[in-house]
Amino acid sequence: MNNIPPTGSNNQITRFAIGLIMLVAGGYMLLNSIHVGYSFHHIYHIRGVGTFTSGYIMIPFMFGIGMIFYNSRNMLGWLLLIGSVVMLIVGVISSVQFRLSHMTAFELMTILVLMVGGLGLFLSSLRGLKK
Repeated sequence: MNNIPPTGSNNQITRFAIGLIMLVAGGYMLLNSIHVGYSFHHIYHIRGVGTFTSGYIMIPFMFGIGMIFYNSRNMLGWLLLIGSVVMLIVGVISSVQFRLSHMTAFELMTILVLMVGGLGLFLSSLRGLKK
C-alpha cells in the first residue's frame, strides 16, 4: 500500500489554523495598544531645500492653480501644483506619531509569544506543503 501521507494532513492543517489564529490575535492586541497622534504644527526639514511649514506649501499651490486656470497647458503650473500636493502629503505623513500604550511586561510577552509563536506554527505548516 501507499504509506505516503496526503499533502494536507490533519497535523499540518491544525498547525496552520492555530498559527494563523495566534498570529492574528497577537497582531490585533499589538495594534490595539498603539496610540496614533499627530503634531502638524512642527516644522519639517527637506534635505537640500530648507525648512517648510504647512503654510509655505500653499504659496506654490496657489500660484500653480492660478497658472493652470490662466492656461491649462502651462507645465510650470502643473509642476507647482503637483509638487505642492506631494509636499503636503509628505508633511502630513511625517507628522504622524505612534506611541505604545502603558502595559505590563506580562501583556507585552503575551503579545510577542502570540505573534512570534503563531508565525512559527504558520510557517512550519507551510514548509510541509513543499513535499
